[in-house]
Amino acid sequence: MSNLSGIIKSIQDIMRKDVGVDGDAQRISQLVWMFFLKIYDDREAVLEFLEDDYTSPIPEDLRWRNWATDAEGMTGETLSSFINDKLFPTLKDKLTLAGPNGPRAQVIHNVFEDAYNYMKSGTLIRQVINKICEIDFNNTEDRHTFGSIYEQILKDLQSAGNAGEFYTPRAVTQFIVNRVDPQLGESVFDPACGTGGFLACTIDHKRDQYVSTPADEKVLVDSIHGVEKKALPHMLCTTNMILHGIDTPTNIRHDNTLSRPYKDYGNSDRKDVILSNPPFGGTEEDGIENNFPANFRTRETADLFMALIIKLLKDNGRAAVVLPDGFLFGEGVKTKLKKELLEKCHLHTIVRLPNGVFNPYTGIKTNLLFFTKKPEGEQPATKNVWYYEHPYPEGVKSYNKTKPMKFEEFAADIEWWGSEDDGFASRVENEQAWKVSIEDIEKRNYNLDITNPHVEEAVNYDPEELLATYNKQQADIQDIRDQLKSILSEALSSK
Repeated sequence: MSNLSGIIKSIQDIMRKDVGVDGDAQRISQLVWMFFLKIYDDREAVLEFLEDDYTSPIPEDLRWRNWATDAEGMTGETLSSFINDKLFPTLKDKLTLAGPNGPRAQVIHNVFEDAYNYMKSGTLIRQVINKICEIDFNNTEDRHTFGSIYEQILKDLQSAGNAGEFYTPRAVTQFIVNRVDPQLGESVFDPACGTGGFLACTIDHKRDQYVSTPADEKVLVDSIHGVEKKALPHMLCTTNMILHGIDTPTNIRHDNTLSRPYKDYGNSDRKDVILSNPPFGGTEEDGIENNFPANFRTRETADLFMALIIKLLKDNGRAAVVLPDGFLFGEGVKTKLKKELLEKCHLHTIVRLPNGVFNPYTGIKTNLLFFTKKPEGEQPATKNVWYYEHPYPEGVKSYNKTKPMKFEEFAADIEWWGSEDDGFASRVENEQAWKVSIEDIEKRNYNLDITNPHVEEAVNYDPEELLATYNKQQADIQDIRDQLKSILSEALSSK
């Protein structure tokens, strides 16, 4: 299939004609549940070949192949009624969730429990379905091409998303997974998995590096865990997992990791590896903070996730987390969190990303924190923190939609990295890298926002910051004028 991107564009153009679809979020939600059923049906065709006694969890008349694939089949009011009155009610509430097929049925139920058919016109629905049927998800080329288009769908979703929720660029997820290097049998968890970027990248990494037998593949499948509280990203993540060969992604839960009391998480919940880009800048619903100890209570979502990530790491477990500059220099609860992090974990590396990595969705500067949980006898765990300031590639001044960050840019970071096994003995300070002792960090009251000492402070040309500086200068000047007026007035009145 050479024109898959053209098919997607045609589908979106058709949807724009429908009066029931209002905006990007609804269009993407509509698109995803339809793609899910097609992807699931194509995967079932493979499972029927591999398993002699395969039985679909979906009733026979509701399987995609039996109502959607005939281009001259149901349309208009008949199709609309079928979807609204039969397909959705069954997939939402009437599947058999017990028995041997229960896990597969549960996955479908979870996908559809908060899904909706926004399209009103059965004729336009038929046109969309016919376009989707042109894609064969069992064809390697189609599946690979759709992977790229899938990422574009995720990026489009951000335009309709909420503050603090940003698609993590593939280059960043690849670099993080490359450096953390999850082993085959290690459990990998993303407590705010969104659309599954870190988990999908982990699957690819483990397959490339460690899977060589069907038994290895089963170990891989069982090792992937994620939780996402919002319906659409959860649906996207589940679809993403099926596209990556996890046929029954029951370990991808539709839930809020923060809604369970902190104290209720025990040893059985701990994981070997945690990779996450928790939502930052947002606030949690009232009462969620009360699930946490008093010293960690806050409405700031990213801070709550950080407290939980530290707790949920196994001893000697490894984590990498994307966090904004505000976490590094923040005070109050953030100071307590950083103290907890440095005492219980070996925070060995902070990679400072340049501006624009998340453009055009946000200009917030971000950092990658890499740390390892240490057993109680090895705490306090951090003696020194290494910083690596990742530069723009030569000739690049910023990133954008058409020119995003690329994984190849991290070659120098990887060459410098070294190994935690020998305490990163090979690391050296250079123009990009520097080391800060825990004593210096403590003197700074755990402020981790430490600039590169090898580079002169750059002039900031950000318009908003320049305007704020100008306004402050004008206010200072006015204050001096007022003081002079007061002095002159007093001097004149005393004569």
